[in-house]
Amino acid sequence: MPFKALHDLDASEGTVQLRQNDENGESTLVLFPHPNMNDPNDPLRWPTWRKHVAFASVCTFTFMTNYAIGGLAPAFYPLSLQFHKTQAETSQLLIYPILVLGLFNFFWVPVANIFGKRPVFVFACGLLCVAYAWGAAAQSFESLFWSNIIAAFAGSSTEALGAAIVNDIYFLHERSNKMSIYMSAISTGNSIGPLICGFVAQTLGWRWHKIMAAIFTGVNFLCVLFFVPETRYIRDYNTSLASNTTDELHHDYFKGEKIDAEAPVAREVPSPLTPPGSRQIPKRTFLQNMSLWSGVPKNINIGKMFLRPFALIMYPAVIYAFLGYAVSLFLVVSVNLLNSFVLEAPPYNWSIAKDGLINIPGIIGNVVGSFASGWVVDKYCDWRTRKNNGVFQPESRLTMLIASVLIVPAGALLFGYGVGKNLGWPSLFVGYGMISFGLCAVPTITMTYVSDCYLPVAPDALMLINGLKNIVAFGFLYGIVPWFLAGPINCFGAQAGIFAAVIVCGGLPLYFLGARIRHATGKWHIILE
Repeated sequence: MPFKALHDLDASEGTVQLRQNDENGESTLVLFPHPNMNDPNDPLRWPTWRKHVAFASVCTFTFMTNYAIGGLAPAFYPLSLQFHKTQAETSQLLIYPILVLGLFNFFWVPVANIFGKRPVFVFACGLLCVAYAWGAAAQSFESLFWSNIIAAFAGSSTEALGAAIVNDIYFLHERSNKMSIYMSAISTGNSIGPLICGFVAQTLGWRWHKIMAAIFTGVNFLCVLFFVPETRYIRDYNTSLASNTTDELHHDYFKGEKIDAEAPVAREVPSPLTPPGSRQIPKRTFLQNMSLWSGVPKNINIGKMFLRPFALIMYPAVIYAFLGYAVSLFLVVSVNLLNSFVLEAPPYNWSIAKDGLINIPGIIGNVVGSFASGWVVDKYCDWRTRKNNGVFQPESRLTMLIASVLIVPAGALLFGYGVGKNLGWPSLFVGYGMISFGLCAVPTITMTYVSDCYLPVAPDALMLINGLKNIVAFGFLYGIVPWFLAGPINCFGAQAGIFAAVIVCGGLPLYFLGARIRHATGKWHIILE
């Protein structure tokens, strides 16, 4: 099979000129990727309102996936009594859907690469609505279980493709902020869902949690159907960049810049895609934008589409991102799985509604983590870019992982010790809020870093990250109940140590050697044509 190197697709290898001085000496922002100025259908040239509506619809889709599946957790204790199931058996309503959410990333992304993202989202959003309606009407544990599995199958389409759409419609300098909002939609679904479900299940019954999810998902299905055009766009990242070696740059446009001697630097020039006098492409009509068919790439090999992502595991940044995401997810879902059995049983004896209140600090942690990994990181990267004479290095994003290393393990220790010693509810609430910080912060930073480094193959890389992190999290969660029963302090203490080890041991080499690693791995011929 013929293979290409990343350098053949994107000579910048993630290092780009993001700022340059104008004739007045003022620093101006350089748009990257460069939009096709002769094509009004280029997603990068969409009106701001269209970008935001499409992005909001995708965020709502991924929010509703986690809202209804993970949100049912406060009702696990009464569900175990209603269907005569053990604690471990009831937890399968969440554990196996997590596995499905990961596995079927490997199905949806190649399908979207072949047929487009729009038909995948329209179909999956409709199926998600049907699955929730089925769950609301389920009369047996098995029926409820399989409705969750089908819902996870539909929802798995958005985990990687939603992040890929951020890359499709937003520029590099917007990417971290938008990715943080997207990750916040995922994580707050796991927090707001249980919070609302606690009150709904106690007053109306757990079925109304599913009914409400079906209604909201149905409304979003209409938004996706009418307001989310196809975002797939064939873009040559090399045609809008002039790649030079470091020596050439010191004698040309980039004279005197502080750059990595090992990595080529890319700067923007007038794009060969849009030469003066070239034909203006007509703008699509509303009906054309709403079409579910955008064509199939020529000479496409379906087998290669399904195989291509797996080779990307050789990139160190991909390994780091999926492991960081996995340990962050594992900690949060562990609390979601266990808190109803802890707080609704002696010595706490809380009601279902009161149990759901533990998600308030979870939401706060999600929002703070989203802000720290989005807006703060974008501002910090812009400051670093200015200090580096306008040259953006993706590794500048990794600096903000320091906050996660300090906050998340401390929260895990506090929660585990609080449960183990039967401390008051504030210890559990504060600990969970600190844990929730990481579920937004870590994947937002690491997945945006991967997008920066491997933009031409970002959908495949993000698919691999999302698929593998769910599989790893499933492996841990499958044994979480006996592990927790053996001792909550040791259980959450070990998780705190694993989290810290993954983030620190993986982050330090990438931060200090990332540019050289990108330069070396960019020459590896591992990408299937």
